[in-house]
Amino acid sequence: MQSSLIGKIEKAKVYAQERHRMQVDNLHVAFHGENSDHEVSLVEGRWHCNCDFFAQWSVCSHTMALERVLEGMVPRQELPELAGA
Repeated sequence: MQSSLIGKIEKAKVYAQERHRMQVDNLHVAFHGENSDHEVSLVEGRWHCNCDFFAQWSVCSHTMALERVLEGMVPRQELPELAGA
């Protein structure tokens, strides 16, 4: 294998460990949930999901799961205040 390619592979391994170097601006994900499939997107720093829960709360398990997977590379969502919490 060419030495320059080996160097790029090693650099990619280092970058993969350094999430702070990456920022996802726009994203579209087909999310295969337990009950049905959903379309989740991140557009200009705002999450969107076509599930019923997101329509009411502006956050859902699908967006929260993706936020965890992409931790450090996407903006954190504000969670709604819980009554009596």
